[in-house]
Amino acid sequence: MAFSALLDTCVLYPAHLCDTLLRLAEVAAYRPLWSEGILTELGRNLVGRGIPEERVHRRVTQMREAFPDAMVGGYESLIDGMTNDPKDRHVLAAAVRANAEVLVTFNIADFPEPALGRTGVPHFAAEVRRHL
Repeated sequence: MAFSALLDTCVLYPAHLCDTLLRLAEVAAYRPLWSEGILTELGRNLVGRGIPEERVHRRVTQMREAFPDAMVGGYESLIDGMTNDPKDRHVLAAAVRANAEVLVTFNIADFPEPALGRTGVPHFAAEVRRHL
């Protein structure tokens, strides 16, 4: 089975990167994970940048349909126990609940090593550094 990766909103936002990540998942290079909170944030950010709501809805719906097992639920009770940036605690809580092997994000500052170390979920940049 492919390794699991929780995808933060920031890597799903750029259409070209989202497409690349989902195409890799389509060929079972890894198993994508996200939460309702992540998809809600994605939709809000896309609409905020002027993308019509119907296009945003279609994009998120297609993601849900293509990867029905990607949705992580039941993480809400873990949010308050996370020690990373408060606005991104829902992301780390979802990664912990799903036993994600890695968190894929550009927002390294919002997921400091001490906060991640407590959970056992590294972010992608930390994993790359570890293997260099």
